[in-house]
Amino acid sequence: MNNIDLTAIKETLDTTVDVLNSKKHDADMGIISMIRDGVVVIENMKGVTMGEVLQAVETNAEILVLGVEENCVHAAVLRTPDAVKTGDRVQRFLPNLSMVSGTEVLGRVLSPLGDALDGRPRISTTVLEPVEQSAPGVIDRESVSEPLATGILVVDALVPIGRGQRELIIGDRQTGKTTIAIDAIINQKGKDVLCVYVAIGQRDSKTAQVIKTLTENGAMEYTTIISSSAAEPAAVHYLAPYSGVALAEHFMRQGKHVLVVFDDLSKHAVAYRELSLLLRKPPGREAYPGDVFYIHSRLLERAAKLSKEHGGGSITALPIVETLAGDVSAYIPTNVISITDGQIFLEPKLFYRGIRPAVNVGISVSRVGGAAQTHIMKKVAGSVKLSLAQYYELAAFSQFASELDEDSKRQLLRGERLVEVLKQPAGKPYTLWQEVLILFVTTKGLFDTVEVKNIQGLLGILVELAQARFSGLITEIETEKKLSDSVQKQLEELSVAFAELIKEKYAISN
Repeated sequence: MNNIDLTAIKETLDTTVDVLNSKKHDADMGIISMIRDGVVVIENMKGVTMGEVLQAVETNAEILVLGVEENCVHAAVLRTPDAVKTGDRVQRFLPNLSMVSGTEVLGRVLSPLGDALDGRPRISTTVLEPVEQSAPGVIDRESVSEPLATGILVVDALVPIGRGQRELIIGDRQTGKTTIAIDAIINQKGKDVLCVYVAIGQRDSKTAQVIKTLTENGAMEYTTIISSSAAEPAAVHYLAPYSGVALAEHFMRQGKHVLVVFDDLSKHAVAYRELSLLLRKPPGREAYPGDVFYIHSRLLERAAKLSKEHGGGSITALPIVETLAGDVSAYIPTNVISITDGQIFLEPKLFYRGIRPAVNVGISVSRVGGAAQTHIMKKVAGSVKLSLAQYYELAAFSQFASELDEDSKRQLLRGERLVEVLKQPAGKPYTLWQEVLILFVTTKGLFDTVEVKNIQGLLGILVELAQARFSGLITEIETEKKLSDSVQKQLEELSVAFAELIKEKYAISN
C-alpha cells in the first residue's frame, strides 16, 4: 500500500480554505463605478439595506446607502466626498447611522454627523441614537394637554402650542419666522424644557447670529444646535433634521420635554430633490420626487407626547417653511401643512406695516386649541381672535364707506389698540402673568381713550404697577394658573388703579 503524504493534503486543504475565504471576503466588498457630486454608484455589493453605512477601504470615508437596485447600490459620501474616486473598494461598516446624545451635547454646536463645530473638544459620550427610528405608536402616546408657552402674546393667546404638538411656522423670506422660534427657545429658560435648533442649509453668518442671541439670553445652556451650512453637500442637509430629532428622542424617553426647531424644511426638500436627481429618481409635481412627502411625515411623526407609562416625555416640533409671494398652496407648504397640527402664518404686508410678529390671525390656526392653554389664558383670551377678525373685516369695509355708525367706530378704535398691544419686540418674551394682565386690561377697553403711539409705553407702566402693588396677584397667577374669584377681584382692582394712571398722563382731550 502506497504511503499517503498527509502534510501535502493538509497544505492543499488550507490553500483551498484561504481561497474560499478570500472569495467570500470579496463578495462583501463593492467597487465604486461612478461618482456624481458626492453620490456614488457601487457595484458587486450584496445584502446591503437602506440607511446602512459603508466605508471606503482606501480612505475610510463613510458612505450612506440611499438606494438599492438589483445590480448596484446608490449612496452618498458623508465626509470628504472629494477623497473617494472611481475604483475604490467599499466594505460594510455600520448597520445604521447614529447621532451622539446625552447631557454632554447641551450647549454645543454640532454637525449632523456629531462632529463639534464650536471649537471645543469632540463629544466623548458613548450614548448614540439611531438617526432613523420609528415614530411612537398610538398606544404609546397621550393627547396634548400641557401648554408650551412661547412668551409671544399673539401666539400664546390665539394659536397656542402644546407639548408634543407640531406647529408649522410659514411665511415669505424675511418675515420673522426664525425670530418666533428663537423667542420660543429663550422663553423655555427655567421651565425644564430642553431645546434643539436645526439649521438646514443656512448661511454661517445667520447661524452665528442665532448662537449669539441664545448665548446673550442664557439659553445655550439647555440648547443644542445642529448646523449644516450652505457649503455642505446635499446629503448632510438631508440628514440634519433626522439627527436633531434623534437627539431629542433620547431625552424624551427619559421623561423630559424637548422643543425642536427645523429651520427650514424648504431647504431640506431642495436638498432631497438634488439627491434624488443624482440618484436618477423621476420627478413628479413641481419637479419634486413623489416620496418627498414621506421624508417630512416620518420626521414630524416622531414628535409626540408619551403616556405616563412610557415616562411622559414629549417632543414639540416647530418646522419652518418658506413660501414665495405668500403662496401657501405650493407643493411643499401643502405637504407640511397636512402633516402638522396647525400653522402660524406670517404675512409680509403686516411685517412691512410694522406689525411684528406679523401673524395673520385669519389663516393661522392651532388644531390643539384650548387644550394647550392654561385656564386663565383661555378665559382672558377668549374674545381676542374674534375681535381681531371683526376689526380687519371692518377696516377693509371702512375704506369704501363714507360714514360709519358709532358701534363700528368703537370697534375700529378697539381693534387698532388691540393690534398695537399684540406688537412685541424680538427677544423679549412675556411671562404668563404679563400676558394675562395685558389681555385683561385691553379687553376691558382701558386703552380706548389712549393714543395708539402711547400704548407700548403704557404696557411697561402696567407691568411696573403690578410688580410694585400686586405681587400677590403675580404669584397666584403663576402658581394656580386659574381665573379664580380671588384672581378676578385682584385683576379688577389692578384695572381701576391702572385706569387712574391713564387719566393722569395719557387721556385724549375731547
